[in-house]
Amino acid sequence: MSSMAKNVTQSPIERNSLASLDQKLAMAKRCSHEGVVAGAKAAVVASIASAIPTLASARMLPWARANLNHTAQALIVSTVAGAAYFIVADKTVLASARRNSFKQG
Repeated sequence: MSSMAKNVTQSPIERNSLASLDQKLAMAKRCSHEGVVAGAKAAVVASIASAIPTLASARMLPWARANLNHTAQALIVSTVAGAAYFIVADKTVLASARRNSFKQG
């Protein structure tokens, strides 16, 4: 097996394409990491922004007190947080990819 590995040599084109692939992979990881961080920040803000009125209305409004149990309140808050995470993460990854494609092109 090692004798086969010695006989296989990479042409300059293959080396350049591998380097380019590594560079693209690193850029994709950076883009996705930016998206995760931005999405997590948005989810925290959205959780707080939706938890306060949800909990306040469940205590003050008669309809909400009668119809929104703890599970429903948690579902409202977690749905808003999840939606904020995915929307912001997606927009951030797309914006980062667009920015990087303009740099390369």
